[in-house]
Amino acid sequence: MRDEADGYQGMHALVAELVLPDGASMYVMSALETSRELIRHSYHRYEFATVAVTHALFALEQVLAERLAGESPLRELIERATAAGLVTAALGAELERALHLRDRIAHGEVTSAACTPLGAVTMVRGVFDAVSMLLQPASVGRAGHASVAGTVGGNGAQSDDGLPRLWEEHLQAPYPESFRGVDFDGVALILLDADVAGLVRRELGGGLDGEGIAVLWACIAELDKVVPLLDEEYCASYFGRLRVMAGLVGARRLPAAT
Repeated sequence: MRDEADGYQGMHALVAELVLPDGASMYVMSALETSRELIRHSYHRYEFATVAVTHALFALEQVLAERLAGESPLRELIERATAAGLVTAALGAELERALHLRDRIAHGEVTSAACTPLGAVTMVRGVFDAVSMLLQPASVGRAGHASVAGTVGGNGAQSDDGLPRLWEEHLQAPYPESFRGVDFDGVALILLDADVAGLVRRELGGGLDGEGIAVLWACIAELDKVVPLLDEEYCASYFGRLRVMAGLVGARRLPAAT
């Protein structure tokens, strides 16, 4: 498995940050817990990682419908919540990535093996964060999410390499709208985005293990393949920043010059 942890026991650490939010209904708690456990058990069945993302969206849709007091397609609910300030623009973009994956599966464009466990953690974490915000008053939710974003690197390696600053910029940058569902040479851009984001978040939150480092080099190779092919300015900048961040994480793993 391309980005699983070191043995099944390592999967526990991979999902440890997916903490069930307070105040959710039993339905929402059950859906989120099931999503978390699907990722954990994707060690044994790879496809469970993708199923975890789609299942987490059930909980999100339920909470959004209750908070916005209306039944609408999930994409519209996410847009309304973002416009109303109930979730941040960066978080809304993360939710859109998860929704896009679900849609691609529904349309037969990808299989249930499309998402790696690491990518699933990144997208499911976005659902967990959104549900937590939606269960609070809007002003509290926005402040809470900003605090989390600002302390991501608290347990990670201290460095002045600019990685934390680039990560903050990336959190605020929406995914390139015209490149949803676009693949280059067999590389699904939106899933590559999720994989690299997950790696950077893990590096800043405590550091990558051996398996994570192996995934990092695979992602760098994919970025090196697709970035030169991007001819739209914003998309090239977006994935160029991902490549720089991946390179900075990789540089932290190289032995110091003597």
